[in-house]
Amino acid sequence: MLRIVGWPGSEFDITCRSVEPNTLPIAVAKPGSMSTLLWVLSGILAYTAVAMWLRNRGILPDSVRVSGPLTTVHTRRGREFLDRLSRPTRLWRALANLGLGGALVAMVGSFLLIVTSGISAIAAPQPAAIQQPQNFLIIPGVNEFLPLEAALEIVIGLVIAMVVHEGAHGLLCRVEGIDIESMGLVFFAFLPVGAFVEPHEETTREASRGARARMFAAGVTANTLLTIVVFALLFGPVVGAMSVAPGYAVGEVNPGSPAEDAGIVDGDRLVAVEGDPVETADEFEAAIADADREVTVTVDDGEGERVVDVDRQLQIVGSAGGNPLGVTITDRPVTVEAVNGEAVGTEREFFEVIGDDERATVETDAGAVDDDAEDATEMAIGAYIIEVQQDGPLHDAGAELGEPLTIVEIDGDRIRDDDDLAATLGEREPGTVVDVIAYTGEDERVTYEVDLAPHPDREGGFLGVNIFPGTSGLALDDFGVSEYPAGAYLELLGGDAGGAADDVPIGGLVDSPLGLVFVTLILPLGSLFGLPFNFAGFNGGVTNFFVIEGSLAILGGGVFVLANLLFWTGWINIQLALFNCLPAFPLDGGRILRMVAEAVASRLPLGDRHAAVRTVTVSSGLLMLVGLIVMIFGNQIMAALGVV
Repeated sequence: MLRIVGWPGSEFDITCRSVEPNTLPIAVAKPGSMSTLLWVLSGILAYTAVAMWLRNRGILPDSVRVSGPLTTVHTRRGREFLDRLSRPTRLWRALANLGLGGALVAMVGSFLLIVTSGISAIAAPQPAAIQQPQNFLIIPGVNEFLPLEAALEIVIGLVIAMVVHEGAHGLLCRVEGIDIESMGLVFFAFLPVGAFVEPHEETTREASRGARARMFAAGVTANTLLTIVVFALLFGPVVGAMSVAPGYAVGEVNPGSPAEDAGIVDGDRLVAVEGDPVETADEFEAAIADADREVTVTVDDGEGERVVDVDRQLQIVGSAGGNPLGVTITDRPVTVEAVNGEAVGTEREFFEVIGDDERATVETDAGAVDDDAEDATEMAIGAYIIEVQQDGPLHDAGAELGEPLTIVEIDGDRIRDDDDLAATLGEREPGTVVDVIAYTGEDERVTYEVDLAPHPDREGGFLGVNIFPGTSGLALDDFGVSEYPAGAYLELLGGDAGGAADDVPIGGLVDSPLGLVFVTLILPLGSLFGLPFNFAGFNGGVTNFFVIEGSLAILGGGVFVLANLLFWTGWINIQLALFNCLPAFPLDGGRILRMVAEAVASRLPLGDRHAAVRTVTVSSGLLMLVGLIVMIFGNQIMAALGVV
């Protein structure tokens, strides 16, 4: 099992940080995403050439208009339906007024977000994954956060969001007495990217400023209301019909690991060890810890069960910069072959050989991975401190900032890894003075007399350090799988998984409906918030980790399809609403800003009110455009200029 455990802020502030490339990544960009993007761009160019040829030959009907890769389909149908739907005018105006108020707040928030994000993008030494250009495209398979498996639900959600958005504009047009020229959809090549309603220009000018503002805010209001409805269905009956399937959910198999050699793949569930059933990940890990090097595991792949034999091998799958062994794990793990001359194949054997010794000679195959690496190294075995916190108890006791330490003992208690350190500190009261024995980066044995501080998050003492999860800056693993936290994700979506979400960084946000909505919106970007995997719905092998119960069990796998449709429809609707709140033309936010600027300018003693309004709207639009460009390309621009 991959032993990188703990979340920022939990235990004793475990944080995996280093100034060098260090740990095996938990969530990585999909390989080949840039080549996929090139294929997509080639297809768009081919589509554009064919569409322009058909337009120039007059083959396309009058309702279809082509401009480069953009195609608009116009219709006059549906106007009578909107007339009938608009009859409770007071209701629609009241909702639109509420939406207008919310849109104004969102405009200010989005303005500040774009500005601050642009500044952060310039200051960042390396752009985050979300800032990669391909990740600003809502194209499954190109955007690494939108998988191809969810393409159908994403497209359906996008079409629903656009139709609802523009339909609401059309509805408020009729409520306010504004005529409609036509309605339709906008396609970028074959992908629907927008919808539109063309109001009659003359009747629009005749409408009051408030009527026009309500009409412009109607799309945002409708998308927000639809988000509330679909998330209520998702959080309620749909997710409520799901429970976590028994066993260990395999989210990822480490390349070159014993599990991979045994044929275990992502999406499998490990349901028994040596014939004994395991219901949870903890039970599986306990069973594996007690098992021999050769262990028999029962695997459920969703189609049936099979039995595999795993020949375990102790591997280093992650490393902290400056670790005593001097290895850096990138693509390939390093195998631990012996300790003090005795062959080892599991973590249990590793620690049994070491016993209570502070130091041991560790033999690896590092030379096969890195020509400069030593195959055998004598090193301290303990909890590895990446960083001593300034003015923390250990710093006050004399530990230097920026120097890594390996803690091997506290008041006579042997410390061999981060778990030992957490347990030992948990037994000490704040204010207790303890002797901490450690080895420095120069391999010097030192003793610090530390006055423990209260821990900010739990009972016990606090050293004021950031620790690498594992032993001596090494993440050890003798099986080769990482758990998919199915229970945590189910609970983050409003389900019942016995408090599984308490162990993840954002688990505390699900105590309120608003928190549930926020969590759902960031789940596809989970790796950016400390989650081990980006949640992209109940797709592919993920469905093997859940079972359907209750009244919806009759639908079987259809519940997963419904959950995905609700998830992505809500996600895209709120994203579309927020994007349209940007105060820039031709977005709704830019039009509402114009209405607000006109209202303010009409009450001020200005010589040329139209020029003042134009200055405000144009300046805001340019600032938003620059902010978006900087968000996407800021780091690359600064790098090209030699600034970063």
